[in-house]
Amino acid sequence: MLKKQTRQTSGGEAEVAVRRGRPPGDPEAKRAELLKAATSAIAQEGYANASLRKVAQRAGYTTGAVTYYFANKEELVLALVESRFDRYDAMLEGVQAETAIEALFERWLRLTTSDPEFWPVMSELLAHARHDPAIAAVYKRRYGRFREVYTSILAAGQVRGTVRDDISADLLADQLSAMADGWALLFPLEPERFTPDRVRELVDAAVALIAPVPGARR
Repeated sequence: MLKKQTRQTSGGEAEVAVRRGRPPGDPEAKRAELLKAATSAIAQEGYANASLRKVAQRAGYTTGAVTYYFANKEELVLALVESRFDRYDAMLEGVQAETAIEALFERWLRLTTSDPEFWPVMSELLAHARHDPAIAAVYKRRYGRFREVYTSILAAGQVRGTVRDDISADLLADQLSAMADGWALLFPLEPERFTPDRVRELVDAAVALIAPVPGARR
């Protein structure tokens, strides 16, 4: 938001000075609205075309209001990546207490199918991270934490006998994460293949793949 102040010059003429002030409203709510607008812009138009101006238009703000909260596009995108992984963390929080791999897949299914922009924006950001060290660093840190929790859930399932233990839990976590990432990358290109029914079948197949193998205990 731009604020105008009027002062008198030495010649007696009025001079208008403009300075940037905080946009009105709840800052956290404003940031959330801008992140939502950025999500839509990237998911629908691609990372390269998602300018701050387009994000501002989608949110109904001026570009100046966007740069009050995020200095530039990189800062906005970094915050967006963090917010995406916050959703993963929230999904894992309850499952970690239950240590139930079936619950993990079920929540993952709800997360990815309830939001049509979730997969497209994640695949765009992941592809761009290859060329952006700052975004790659966030992915590495947050994805590393995700895999740690994922591994602990799988390891607990192995102890209970609900997950195969002839393959280590950390390898299973890597395999299943890579599988899901592959779906995420393909979904924007072939959305017709990923109907809700087929997504559920894919998840059911993943559960079957990690089921205990008779006589194959380590």
